[in-house]
Amino acid sequence: MNYTNDTHLKSMGYILWLFGFTGSHRFYFGKPISGTIYFFTFGLLGVGWLVDLFLIPSLDRQADLRFRAGWIDYSIAWILLTFLGLLGAHRMYMGKWFTGVIYLLTGGIFGLGYLYDFWTLNDQITEINSSERWP
Repeated sequence: MNYTNDTHLKSMGYILWLFGFTGSHRFYFGKPISGTIYFFTFGLLGVGWLVDLFLIPSLDRQADLRFRAGWIDYSIAWILLTFLGLLGAHRMYMGKWFTGVIYLLTGGIFGLGYLYDFWTLNDQITEINSSERWP
Protein backbone atom coordinates (compact mmCIF):
# COMPACT_ATOMS: atom_id res chain seq x y z
CA MET A 1 0.00 0.00 0.00
CA ASN A 2 1.14 3.50 -0.79
CA TYR A 3 0.95 5.78 2.25
CA THR A 4 3.08 8.59 0.88
CA ASN A 5 1.53 11.76 -0.46
CA ASP A 6 2.86 11.10 -3.98
CA THR A 7 -0.45 10.32 -5.66
CA HIS A 8 0.51 11.03 -9.27
CA LEU A 9 3.69 10.31 -11.22
CA LYS A 10 5.57 12.99 -13.14
CA SER A 11 6.73 10.29 -15.56
CA MET A 12 3.10 9.39 -16.32
CA GLY A 13 2.37 13.10 -16.81
CA TYR A 14 5.18 13.38 -19.36
CA ILE A 15 4.02 10.26 -21.20
CA LEU A 16 0.49 11.67 -21.36
CA TRP A 17 1.93 15.03 -22.40
CA LEU A 18 2.99 13.38 -25.65
CA PHE A 19 -0.75 13.20 -26.34
CA GLY A 20 -1.30 16.56 -24.66
CA PHE A 21 -3.20 18.02 -27.57
CA THR A 22 -6.02 15.73 -26.30
CA GLY A 23 -5.77 17.13 -22.76
CA SER A 24 -4.94 13.71 -21.32
CA HIS A 25 -2.19 14.97 -18.97
CA ARG A 26 -4.51 17.68 -17.65
CA PHE A 27 -7.25 15.14 -16.90
CA TYR A 28 -4.67 12.94 -15.15
CA PHE A 29 -3.53 15.79 -12.88
CA GLY A 30 -7.12 16.70 -11.97
CA LYS A 31 -7.73 19.61 -14.33
CA PRO A 32 -10.85 18.47 -16.24
CA ILE A 33 -11.93 21.92 -17.45
CA SER A 34 -8.60 22.75 -19.08
CA GLY A 35 -8.37 19.12 -20.25
CA THR A 36 -11.65 19.55 -22.08
CA ILE A 37 -10.52 22.88 -23.55
CA TYR A 38 -7.29 21.25 -24.72
CA PHE A 39 -9.27 18.39 -26.25
CA PHE A 40 -11.44 20.71 -28.33
CA THR A 41 -8.64 23.17 -29.27
CA PHE A 42 -5.82 20.67 -29.84
CA GLY A 43 -3.86 21.90 -26.83
CA LEU A 44 -4.72 25.55 -27.44
CA LEU A 45 -3.45 25.10 -31.00
CA GLY A 46 -0.24 23.54 -29.69
CA VAL A 47 0.86 26.58 -27.68
CA GLY A 48 -0.60 25.43 -24.36
CA TRP A 49 0.70 21.96 -25.04
CA LEU A 50 4.28 23.26 -25.37
CA VAL A 51 3.96 25.45 -22.27
CA ASP A 52 2.73 22.44 -20.29
CA LEU A 53 6.04 20.68 -20.88
CA PHE A 54 7.43 23.04 -18.25
CA LEU A 55 4.32 23.06 -16.04
CA ILE A 56 4.12 19.31 -15.39
CA PRO A 57 6.19 19.45 -12.16
CA SER A 58 3.82 22.05 -10.69
CA LEU A 59 0.74 20.16 -11.93
CA ASP A 60 2.15 17.07 -10.20
CA ARG A 61 2.70 18.98 -6.92
CA GLN A 62 -0.83 20.38 -7.03
CA ALA A 63 -2.28 16.91 -7.60
CA ASP A 64 -0.19 15.46 -4.76
CA LEU A 65 -1.57 18.13 -2.40
CA ARG A 66 -5.17 17.84 -3.59
CA PHE A 67 -5.65 14.08 -3.77
CA ARG A 68 -5.16 11.38 -1.16
CA ALA A 69 -2.92 8.35 -1.52
CA GLY A 70 -4.17 4.94 -0.44
CA TRP A 71 -4.74 1.44 -1.70
CA ILE A 72 -6.03 2.60 -5.11
CA ASP A 73 -3.16 3.73 -7.34
CA TYR A 74 -4.08 6.74 -9.48
CA SER A 75 -1.79 5.81 -12.37
CA ILE A 76 -3.13 2.25 -12.65
CA ALA A 77 -6.72 3.51 -12.52
CA TRP A 78 -5.99 6.10 -15.22
CA ILE A 79 -4.34 3.53 -17.49
CA LEU A 80 -7.34 1.23 -17.06
CA LEU A 81 -9.77 4.08 -17.72
CA THR A 82 -7.91 5.24 -20.81
CA PHE A 83 -7.52 1.86 -22.48
CA LEU A 84 -10.28 -0.30 -20.99
CA GLY A 85 -12.72 2.28 -19.64
CA LEU A 86 -15.56 1.36 -21.96
CA LEU A 87 -15.32 -2.15 -20.47
CA GLY A 88 -15.40 -0.87 -16.88
CA ALA A 89 -11.96 -2.21 -15.90
CA HIS A 90 -11.11 0.91 -13.87
CA ARG A 91 -14.35 0.61 -11.89
CA MET A 92 -13.70 -3.04 -11.13
CA TYR A 93 -10.16 -2.13 -10.01
CA MET A 94 -11.66 0.41 -7.59
CA GLY A 95 -14.01 -2.22 -6.17
CA LYS A 96 -17.09 -0.83 -7.93
CA TRP A 97 -18.03 -4.21 -9.36
CA PHE A 98 -21.69 -3.48 -10.05
CA THR A 99 -21.06 -0.39 -12.16
CA GLY A 100 -18.02 -2.11 -13.71
CA VAL A 101 -20.25 -4.90 -15.01
CA ILE A 102 -22.83 -2.33 -16.18
CA TYR A 103 -20.04 -0.55 -18.12
CA LEU A 104 -18.94 -3.89 -19.57
CA LEU A 105 -22.43 -4.66 -20.82
CA THR A 106 -23.25 -1.16 -22.10
CA GLY A 107 -19.94 0.15 -23.46
CA GLY A 108 -19.41 2.47 -20.51
CA ILE A 109 -23.11 3.35 -20.52
CA PHE A 110 -22.86 4.17 -24.19
CA GLY A 111 -19.71 6.27 -23.67
CA LEU A 112 -21.32 8.86 -21.40
CA GLY A 113 -20.17 7.18 -18.18
CA TYR A 114 -16.72 6.84 -19.68
CA LEU A 115 -16.60 10.61 -20.30
CA TYR A 116 -17.98 11.27 -16.81
CA ASP A 117 -15.14 9.23 -15.33
CA PHE A 118 -12.54 11.32 -17.16
CA TRP A 119 -13.92 14.31 -15.27
CA THR A 120 -14.27 12.62 -11.87
CA LEU A 121 -11.81 9.70 -11.57
CA ASN A 122 -9.33 11.51 -9.29
CA ASP A 123 -12.13 12.51 -6.91
CA GLN A 124 -13.60 8.98 -6.96
CA ILE A 125 -10.20 7.53 -6.01
CA THR A 126 -9.66 10.12 -3.27
CA GLU A 127 -13.07 9.29 -1.79
CA ILE A 128 -12.27 5.58 -1.72
CA ASN A 129 -8.75 6.17 -0.36
CA SER A 130 -10.18 8.41 2.38
CA SER A 131 -12.81 5.92 3.48
CA GLU A 132 -12.42 3.29 6.13
CA ARG A 133 -13.08 0.65 3.48
CA TRP A 134 -9.82 -1.20 2.88
CA PRO A 135 -9.48 -4.46 0.99
